[in-house]
Amino acid sequence: MTPKESEITKISKGTVGNLAAAGPIAIQGFEGSFHQMAARFFYGKETEVRCCSTFREVIDAAKDKKRTDGCIMAIENSIAGSILPNYNLIQKSNLHIVGEIYLQVDQNLLVNHNVELEDIKEVHSHTMALQQCYDYLDQHKWKLVESEDTALSAKHIAQYKSKHTAAIASTLAAELFDLKVIAPRIQTQKKNYTRFIVLKRPEDVGVAQGGNKASINFQTVHKEGSLARVLGVIAIHKVNLTKLQSFPIPGSEFKYQFHADMEFDSLLSFERVIEKMKPLTEQIKIYGVYNKGVWK
Repeated sequence: MTPKESEITKISKGTVGNLAAAGPIAIQGFEGSFHQMAARFFYGKETEVRCCSTFREVIDAAKDKKRTDGCIMAIENSIAGSILPNYNLIQKSNLHIVGEIYLQVDQNLLVNHNVELEDIKEVHSHTMALQQCYDYLDQHKWKLVESEDTALSAKHIAQYKSKHTAAIASTLAAELFDLKVIAPRIQTQKKNYTRFIVLKRPEDVGVAQGGNKASINFQTVHKEGSLARVLGVIAIHKVNLTKLQSFPIPGSEFKYQFHADMEFDSLLSFERVIEKMKPLTEQIKIYGVYNKGVWK
């Protein structure tokens, strides 16, 4: 067995590609959410989802083979940055990353089909969605009502056939609940992307046979310049470090662990980096090897 085969077999069980979902996929939020849009882009339009209230529930559902075939979970946003609690959930879950997708988050004003702009008196949505659209909303004298979820807001105005209430949500919510997009892309920042990762149970994935991206977690030895030496190894081997996120190690005296995302031309390049990193680190955990995400 070659070193490449040995190392990948031992510490990386990620698979690559647009994998088929054998069962439902766990997501955070309700039907019509951006998480469901990401699931559809990755697995296909007919993908069944299991809606969860929190990201912790998403991970629990993904670990249960009787409930789901894995999950899709937001990990960072181009405006808000990293979703730090989700990195901790991944680390503790033992799930493997098998893919990613970058989804453009467009906020749309949705109404029932017989409603016009002059009919609207209230706009309902999640607080973050409302904040993202203040420049547009400030042009009107509507009452803004915070809700639990963007998609749930859309569902409610459809259920109650409201003529004076609009919701801010995705185009998928408009499609699922038969609503009209009366004003598309009303968010202030037009280029707003969220990165989602696809997670599966380790027993449901195989040895990586390809891929051009990997996610790892490592702890440096507690010596001066140790992180700089690790970064130097990555640079020398022409592996592109696209993400480096530090986390304090609980119970330690200001020691840190790091999450890193790397892009490379071949698995052999990644393998060489891992081998060179080992003497400079106390531990390395590979979450998965997969293909770089498609921008949607």
